[in-house]
Amino acid sequence: MDRRHFLESLAAQVALGTIASGPRASSDAIDRRARVDRHAPVVRGIDPLAPLSVGNGRFAFTVDVTGVQSLTDAYREIPLATQAEWAWHTFANPNGYTLDAALVSYDAHGRPVPYASAQNGDAGTWLRANPHRLSLARVALALRDRALRPDDVRDVVQRLDLWTGTIESRFTVDGAPVRVLTAAHPERDLIAVRVEGNVARLAVRIAFPYASAVHTGDPADWTHPERHRTDLSRRDRAAATWRHTLDADGYWARAAWSGGSLGDDGPHAWRVTPDDGAAALDVVLAFAPDDSPSPLPDPAAVRRASAEHWARFWTDGAAVDLSGSADPRAPELERRIVLSEYLTAIQCAGTLPPQETGETFDSWYGKFHLEMHPWHAAHFALWNRVALLERSLPWYGRILPNARATARRQGYGGARWPKMVGPDGRESPSSIGPFLVWQQPHPILLAELVYRARPDDARRVLDAHRDVVFATAEFMASYPFFDGRRYVLGPPLIPAQESHPPRTTFNPTFELAYWAFALETAQRWRARLGLRREPTWDRVLGALSPLPTRDGLYVNAESAPTTFTDADQRRDHPSLLGALGFVPASRRADRETMRRTLRRVLDTWQWPETWGWDYPLVAMTAARLGEPEAAVDALLMDTPKNRYLPNGHNYQRPGLTIYLPGNGGVLWATALMAAGWAGGLT
Repeated sequence: MDRRHFLESLAAQVALGTIASGPRASSDAIDRRARVDRHAPVVRGIDPLAPLSVGNGRFAFTVDVTGVQSLTDAYREIPLATQAEWAWHTFANPNGYTLDAALVSYDAHGRPVPYASAQNGDAGTWLRANPHRLSLARVALALRDRALRPDDVRDVVQRLDLWTGTIESRFTVDGAPVRVLTAAHPERDLIAVRVEGNVARLAVRIAFPYASAVHTGDPADWTHPERHRTDLSRRDRAAATWRHTLDADGYWARAAWSGGSLGDDGPHAWRVTPDDGAAALDVVLAFAPDDSPSPLPDPAAVRRASAEHWARFWTDGAAVDLSGSADPRAPELERRIVLSEYLTAIQCAGTLPPQETGETFDSWYGKFHLEMHPWHAAHFALWNRVALLERSLPWYGRILPNARATARRQGYGGARWPKMVGPDGRESPSSIGPFLVWQQPHPILLAELVYRARPDDARRVLDAHRDVVFATAEFMASYPFFDGRRYVLGPPLIPAQESHPPRTTFNPTFELAYWAFALETAQRWRARLGLRREPTWDRVLGALSPLPTRDGLYVNAESAPTTFTDADQRRDHPSLLGALGFVPASRRADRETMRRTLRRVLDTWQWPETWGWDYPLVAMTAARLGEPEAAVDALLMDTPKNRYLPNGHNYQRPGLTIYLPGNGGVLWATALMAAGWAGGLT
């Protein structure tokens, strides 16, 4: 096994952007199209864990082997949904529940502090479930007289052309061939579907569901047609507009077609039936929160726009080519990298932080987890795609008043960022989420990545994000408790390793290191803007508790010194490694202590109980310690939640069958392994 060659390929055949290694290097040695094409997913039969998606970062459309959503019952493990980041629904709130009803007081060094931890009461249950994401519509192929069934569809060969962002689905119905082309527009929430071949018996069915507030799963409810309303507001020979109303929420859908005609097909459903003798049927379907007057493009224009967009994406971004490696694991790592690039671009590049399942189906009611935001999107800055990260950062400024109010309610300064949250910025009650603090430094980290990726536009970046960076740092300086000799994080607190009790946990290793990094980075922002260092932040930095150790190893937290003698302490995320890995090298984390800790973690951790981003986390620590073999081993660790499906998604468990933080983590770790961070962050 030529691991040296494998690692040299990873380090040498990369062209990362300015944040990694100065101006983007020439990539003439990499055949970018060949690299992408060899990992294009090909599906040869109905596989409930292999649906494919098209999208644009804010909108995604997930399909079965027919190229649309015809066989939904066969795809319950990864539901076939149509989602956009703006499409949310809220059930009625006749009891007027507010977050105050879910607050519980916790002792914080003798001071009562309210936390929204009452998740199981009536208020907590409603507040967690609302708002929730919608599925906008189901687009399906149907026979003229009934729905299409799995045994109708044979001889399947389906391929996602990553270079053009187009899914080509070939199969037979009644022994006759059918070809379906599916593409999403790169700028609009719009799909184009072309059906060729045996269209005489087929139709395209468009149906609108009610909202299902499931914790994790299909966001569509087809069992309550009486609870919503779909009005066909405009219709002509080859176009239609619908207004879909769900309680107090709603949106618009517009369709245009050629080669067919529109007819009713039951409550909330219509079908486009091909004209007699038609050899093809084209349908374009667009969604919007309002009745947009923009004309719909023709299907060929959508496919051209998609092809042009994806060619630029693959050409302008970074490229890692492992085809020259003799290590038999190289093709699988390269496959994970390429498919993760595609999946995060279509699922995690919107104006909101993404949910852990992107725009594929709902997890945690469709809400996003702010502690996962870097795992989804930090890599964009390192792979010369920083604009995709920049889309979501202004959201922090929009909810800054909410975050300030949370900090103020708890007696702190600045802004405290929530964990599980929807677009309105209101946190969700949870027995865990409100006690997490490791999402707090994230806006500073992400803003710093943008700053480093935009050296020619530094002042604009500083001005755009200064308020969020400084409000974040203000909270971070007011949150630690000074015990007379040092500043202490918590209690109450739950670290990234969520198996610790909030009332007694303090000074987790990773959070201490990340706290110091973020405060020091905020001070650098002040200097870049010509401002004095903030004395309060320096006081905290000067007296922040050291990273806790025992027997020459870092431990999970100062309150958990038995990390390596108590098996229960070695499950869930090995987040203590993040103190040197996720967090750049600093004087606070000793390299040799972390090297010993890394080896002990690798030998003793309960890996089946870890999660998809844990393996990139380990790889990042190993890379910073100069142990590339351990880094590669971590990325390809044979453990249940490090499984990558044929479509590139990171499988976790039944119910949570995709997990985009794992995909983003692969890209983040790979960037670090290949080139590190510039500007003293290596």
